[in-house]
Amino acid sequence: MAYPNTRMRRLRASAGLRGLVRETGLRAEQLVLPLFVAQDGAAPASQGALELPALARLSISGALERAGEAAALGLGAVIVFGIPSHKDEEGSGAYDEEGVVQLAVRALKQALPDGPLVVTDVCLCEYTDHGHCGVAREDGTIDNDATLELLARTAVSHARAGADMLAPSDMMDGRVGVLRSELDAEGYADTPILAYSAKFASAFYGPFRDAAGSAPAFGDRRSYQLDPANGAQALREAVLDVGEGADMLMVKPALAYGDLIAAVKRETGLPVAAYNVSGEYAMVRAAAAAGALDEREAVLEILTSLARAGADTIITYHALDAASWLA
Repeated sequence: MAYPNTRMRRLRASAGLRGLVRETGLRAEQLVLPLFVAQDGAAPASQGALELPALARLSISGALERAGEAAALGLGAVIVFGIPSHKDEEGSGAYDEEGVVQLAVRALKQALPDGPLVVTDVCLCEYTDHGHCGVAREDGTIDNDATLELLARTAVSHARAGADMLAPSDMMDGRVGVLRSELDAEGYADTPILAYSAKFASAFYGPFRDAAGSAPAFGDRRSYQLDPANGAQALREAVLDVGEGADMLMVKPALAYGDLIAAVKRETGLPVAAYNVSGEYAMVRAAAAAGALDEREAVLEILTSLARAGADTIITYHALDAASWLA
């Protein structure tokens, strides 16, 4: 019935009423904190005068300290990115049993056996001297099938170190199936895969690439990451990953891709993670530093919007702040 019998403002009149009918909740256990663990030790992160504390490079002891903060605030997981001291053509540091991620995972699982969960990024870009996510041919193209073997070796080494979940972010065709097959063969059938299924060639990754030292030395990643214009193709990627054995799916970035978060959730029915990426984090930090918005209110609104779109899990550099505000 229309106005005046229907007055939508009735259920907005007080905080109690608004809380009673709130459709979307946000919990600390939904949030995942990225950790950048560097073999050469800690270093702060900034973009000019803008401080970006969540993108700082950490020593293993620093990562343990930050993961301890995450545990105390009830965060669901951390996701570990490694920055090695040495890089080569094939990214051998990614699958080194004594590599920085492998050492960090063992330390995290030993120090914090009750959580948060430890997720690892499975990719070669931080470890290759050319900065691409796979094996580069002489002509500069990325060899999809040659890369799969190295990704599988990386995934098994992370599982062997004790990772709770593996997150391949390379966007090579067929990698989820190859990882699933290799993990099963090596006795890790119960280790889940969070596939970066809808990962776009985005302008919002800049601060991450500085923090991880993973900017391509030549060309770009448009031949393997998704075109931002292609939503139907992103859905097809997600469905293919489901068929290959993915347990969760990811949409990355988050803010400009709420339609894809909703569509992937609707199309697949699997748990969906949204990656609230470094450029999105930097924009909020910069606007708050300039006095243009309230950081707390903006962050909680953004994260709630991602949950409303269908994200079950949110990877975000705001995770520690958001969890403290939610508490």
